[in-house]
Amino acid sequence: MAHILTPEGKKQLEEKLNYYKTVRRVEVSKKIGIAREFGDLSENAEYEAAREEQTQIESEIREMEEILLTCQIADKKTTGGEVGIGSTVKLYDEEFDEELEYKILGSTESDPANGIISNNSPVGSALIGHKQGETVKVKTDVGVVVYKILEVK
Repeated sequence: MAHILTPEGKKQLEEKLNYYKTVRRVEVSKKIGIAREFGDLSENAEYEAAREEQTQIESEIREMEEILLTCQIADKKTTGGEVGIGSTVKLYDEEFDEELEYKILGSTESDPANGIISNNSPVGSALIGHKQGETVKVKTDVGVVVYKILEVK
């Protein structure tokens, strides 16, 4: 699956990758060195924990590098006020009589707890391509939810 990033999201991921390579690797390497000084490595819990942390960091570095190599950069410009990746959308939930606001980004940048949803999520994918004033039905695990698009930024 191709990862879609905004230019800002790509920059943040590049900075995180740089941090992991220049800071996190060094930190865990020091932990391994200190743990080795404790003696017998076969019964050294600190050494095992540091090696597991090193494995995790290297795995995350490989994942970030792969994302950056294969990602597509989202063009924030949508035509005619259509919802697209990078759009912030104000919605009206008819069932609960409430307004919601979501920013739609790629799955790598999504953070639902903070109102940032993925273009692959049920709501995100249902909204893509629609315009202000339109009503959109979203199939979810709990049934169909109906939203009216109040604003697209």
